[in-house]
Amino acid sequence: MLRIANCSGFYGDRLSAAREMVEGGPIDVLTGDWLAELTMLILAGNRLKGRPGYAPTFLRQLEDVLGTCLERGIRIVSNAGGLDPAGCAGAVRELAGRLGLSPRVAHVSGDDLTGRDLDLVNADTGERLTAAPLTANAYLGGRPIAAALAAGADVVVTGRVTDAALVTGPGIWRYGWTPDDLDPLAGSVVAGHVIECGCQATGGNYAFFQDVPDLAHCGFPIAELHADGSSVITKHPGTGGLVSVGTVTAQLLYEIAGPCYPGPDVVARFDTISLAPDGPDRVRISGVRGEPPPDTLKVAVNYLAGYRNTMTLVLTGLDIEEKARVAEEAIWARVPKDSFDEVDVTLTEHGLLRITVMDADRERAGRAFSSAVVETGLANYPGFYGLTPPGPASPYGVYWPVLVPASEVRPEVYVDGERIPLDLDAPRGQPVADVPAEPETGPQGEPAVRMPLGRIAGARSGDKGGNANLGVWTTSPERYAWLDAYLTTERLKSLLPELAPYRVDRHPLPNLNAVNFVVHGLLGRGVAASPRMDPQAKALGEELRARPVEVPARLVQTV
Repeated sequence: MLRIANCSGFYGDRLSAAREMVEGGPIDVLTGDWLAELTMLILAGNRLKGRPGYAPTFLRQLEDVLGTCLERGIRIVSNAGGLDPAGCAGAVRELAGRLGLSPRVAHVSGDDLTGRDLDLVNADTGERLTAAPLTANAYLGGRPIAAALAAGADVVVTGRVTDAALVTGPGIWRYGWTPDDLDPLAGSVVAGHVIECGCQATGGNYAFFQDVPDLAHCGFPIAELHADGSSVITKHPGTGGLVSVGTVTAQLLYEIAGPCYPGPDVVARFDTISLAPDGPDRVRISGVRGEPPPDTLKVAVNYLAGYRNTMTLVLTGLDIEEKARVAEEAIWARVPKDSFDEVDVTLTEHGLLRITVMDADRERAGRAFSSAVVETGLANYPGFYGLTPPGPASPYGVYWPVLVPASEVRPEVYVDGERIPLDLDAPRGQPVADVPAEPETGPQGEPAVRMPLGRIAGARSGDKGGNANLGVWTTSPERYAWLDAYLTTERLKSLLPELAPYRVDRHPLPNLNAVNFVVHGLLGRGVAASPRMDPQAKALGEELRARPVEVPARLVQTV
């Protein structure tokens, strides 16, 4: 058994988590994920300002635990290297020197394709990028990490790797999996997907949060990984939070598309996952099947697109829509709407009028816009006030996913500055194409109870570039049979009318009692460019759960 602990789910997560995981109980590997799609753009901005292109919070956590990890033989694997893994590795060595320690430090590079002649066709939309990329980083797999560990590295720092590679890499190192060991590799990918977002596997952001004890002190997750690729998800004793089939299911549905989950090492079949309780705060994952990885790698491209500014006005009382019309007319009379490259106006159901402008001209999108809004303050609708003061525009970037032949990306591994040999030849398959599916029959007429969907089903939603995913699950095969028949794409759009203009793909996952939806284009050109108040679609699942539906009475007797 290999005990792999997570201590970070994003750049900005709890700083004390590394110490908590090292001191809270036995672990073999300490991992952390710092690199969301948005993070690469943030790090690029930092680098333009002369700051590090890696996540410095990793070093703050490492200072607390490096000595103890070396004493106990705990390996450390982190993608905090961001855009500068070599620089991050150097900072680790400098930190170790100040602490009087001498770890072997490795870094993985080769993901940075900036400046390469890439075919910049958007993998989601088919559009071709004409702007110059600011960053371009391929998603590497776990084998370079495994090579670094096999060469004796105590600390491994990577740039852009898949989130699950932080678990797959140590698994390959410990168990010697070859590229043909597809099922164990797939199992490790699933375990990595569960723990990559930290406390989201242990009760954080959970639909049924009332069931989670001491959420304020939620423990971070651990994957006990076995040689056959099966795992047990757990947490340290005495910590808050909850590990249950429900919390693990919720995280499995986060930021996925169809049943085939492609990666550089393997395609994990999420429709083969089996979950079972394994004691208090323990869930066993088994049965995962794998297929050869595609012959392409995903590349995260970011480019600077211009400047943006948002002003939010509050509309109170009667005649909300009329007040919104008056507010818009007053604003556009002072600064013409068509003078901006893009404008988004959203009136929320809570009476917030949110106006976002985007433009190549910083001044036009900045004070010229926000001051025009303020100037309407005494000649506007009754009860006028805003939530945002006038201010300058901010630069924004666009995330642009592309695909490149895997053979054109050559990872490199350095241990204490010395490059080590790396063999990455592996059989690869064709690109994965999931087929969306609708139920063959609708729900049968029977006595029903009108209630919010969330009283019988959980949900978790998130972002993948410009798309949003919305996973919905329930707790038994009987409830799933109803959910699968009831929650069609058409029904989803009727419950959430804002989704009506968008293409929605539907993917049943009966093994998880779940249905996953992918809403194409909901987030526009990605998180950094999205004008939505919820640019990562985090709340989309909770919006759906609040909608009233007709549920068969036989299924709600135990709710």
